[in-house]
Amino acid sequence: MLPGFAHTRPSTLAEAVERLSAPGARAHAGGTDLLGCLRDRVLAADTVVSLSALTELRGISTTADGGVRIGALATVAEVAAEPAITRHYPALADAAQAVASPQLRNQGTIGGNLCQRPRCWYFRGDFHCARKGGDVCYAVEGENQYHAILGGEVCFIVHPSDTAPALIAYDAIARIAGPGGSRAVPLETFFVPPSTDFTRETILEPGEILTELLLPPPAEGQRGTYRKARIRAAWDFALAGVAANLAVRDRRVRSARVVLSGVAPVPWRVPEAERILAGARIDARTARDAGLAAVKGAAPLGNNGYKVDLVRGIVEEALLALA
Repeated sequence: MLPGFAHTRPSTLAEAVERLSAPGARAHAGGTDLLGCLRDRVLAADTVVSLSALTELRGISTTADGGVRIGALATVAEVAAEPAITRHYPALADAAQAVASPQLRNQGTIGGNLCQRPRCWYFRGDFHCARKGGDVCYAVEGENQYHAILGGEVCFIVHPSDTAPALIAYDAIARIAGPGGSRAVPLETFFVPPSTDFTRETILEPGEILTELLLPPPAEGQRGTYRKARIRAAWDFALAGVAANLAVRDRRVRSARVVLSGVAPVPWRVPEAERILAGARIDARTARDAGLAAVKGAAPLGNNGYKVDLVRGIVEEALLALA
């Protein structure tokens, strides 16, 4: 049963920012994560601030420079089906199509998909773990078969979003509105690693709202894909995944972005794999070397060592598919 809370539906962005600046206020977009967190007492809310009346946060459109603007309230299903995205940003379309189930894709928003809370069963369960203000990550010595092999420090969650790695692979910019006005940041810096602060997932401050995402114009010869390994063919989070975005000319890679999902507390970009790909032809050896680079520094826990080989394989598979 949901706990009691006040509910408000502001009609302007400024009013929404004001309401969300109050202690205990939570933003409500699609609600597919928030309502479950409230019901399970993962977090509390004195006031739930619905963003549903903010029409300026909806829609997907091309920009004057040839890029794409995605309103934070655009549904995941809308992102997956948008022709401008399927044509020019296929990794993002693939990632959006890989999210959960059709029902959740039609209800959940792209902004919510980026801002959802961790799916770790210790965080979601009745454990006072580090991310909830405690002093221990129970996954280190507990059941950790789905936890991080990269970037774990104090907290070994994995970031649950499929769309975040794809958006980072396309160098997306996040626009944020808040009490101090608006700001724009590379989406790659939107997420907070445990080494910086293990109690939060994003840079959003009280009162701030993610309003839109901006994709730059596609590069010449741009091609991309998102591959995801999961236990079931649908309705599951990634055991491991990769968003790859390459710009290819004369059969050689001019630039590359490789971003992993399901293996680190934040979407995990792999600069070393990108350096291996830059200037190279994509063949079996190059793909293998990039796969090895993707798991360099991996530190699996007791039960998730299989993710190392899984990442290597899925990176190789994705790159060879783009060859």
